[in-house]
Amino acid sequence: MNDQIIFEPYNLNGLALNNRIVMAPMTRNRSANPGNVATELTARYYQQRASAGLIITEGTYISREAVGYLNVPGIYTKEQVAGWKLVTDAVHERGSKIFAQLWHVGRISHPDLLNGELPLAPSALNPLTKVFTPEGFKDTVDAREMTTAQIQKTINDFRQAATNAVEAGFDGVELHAANGYLLHQFFNLYSNKRQDQYGGTIKNRARILFEIFDELRTVIDITRVGVRLNPSLHGIQGMMLDEETMAVHDYIVAKLNEYDLAYLHLTEPFTDVSGNPWGIEEVAKRYRPLYDGTIIINRGFNKETASQVLNNGDADLVSFGVPFIANPDLVERFKADAPLNQPDPSTFYTPGEKGYTDYPTLAQQS
Repeated sequence: MNDQIIFEPYNLNGLALNNRIVMAPMTRNRSANPGNVATELTARYYQQRASAGLIITEGTYISREAVGYLNVPGIYTKEQVAGWKLVTDAVHERGSKIFAQLWHVGRISHPDLLNGELPLAPSALNPLTKVFTPEGFKDTVDAREMTTAQIQKTINDFRQAATNAVEAGFDGVELHAANGYLLHQFFNLYSNKRQDQYGGTIKNRARILFEIFDELRTVIDITRVGVRLNPSLHGIQGMMLDEETMAVHDYIVAKLNEYDLAYLHLTEPFTDVSGNPWGIEEVAKRYRPLYDGTIIINRGFNKETASQVLNNGDADLVSFGVPFIANPDLVERFKADAPLNQPDPSTFYTPGEKGYTDYPTLAQQS
């Protein structure tokens, strides 16, 4: 086995990456300011981790209606674009590439976060989970079923967010169509009960994703657009596997071949689906034969298992989440076979530098 494969350069549809190690998108809740703007602290955090071949940012809201968590940066105002410009400049200064993850949470929100309005979703259903509000955790509520006009506005919001990302200096964007959020909610039979052109058939439930792609390529090179999918998500974020979950994802992945995308970012199951007849345990293995382009795989990898999945050819790049939180120099530690810092989960979502930009590098520990 080639144990150096993760350090090899990679051509991402014409974009030169220094290695095959990707920093996965992770919500960090550090934009604790009135405009939900990425700050110099955010820029420092990403710059510290810019030895990754590619960084994918935390999810960034495409509109005010897309909000579902506190203190998360958006990308729908001029001030937010300026904040993200600090980040992209800082990352590019260290020679890495960075994509913005475009995000709409759909029904995973609460009126307390939406100026009293109900969350938007494919259907008027409650995901039966909890959301953190300014007053602490609260139960989710029945969402508002989106009208076709609201769906079109959301598609336009994704296009404008991509325009803003280009202005902010991002190398590309990733559509968040996973983890039980808005686009994923359209795919699933338990969250989409519509009977119009956005519901019912597999093609209809996937329609919004491809309408967004068609809009995005009017404002950004489609080779600079990626998408994240989590086909086997079950029992989390109000999402349950159904009898057509794999069929709708198979349809989506096959149709993605009609678009010359930057990549397909897949997540292995978050929970045990071995006994579920509608789940798949090895997502990358299933979709490698179905997808012609670059595949990024995510979920609990270390250096050895990442090298193995790349050597097996099931994926081209591997994204790491939590290891990057505690190890700003994760790539260097992998190269040196050095021990990793252990993360402090109590600081994952708290304000300020602690647990964000204060983890030491190897050089600082020597």
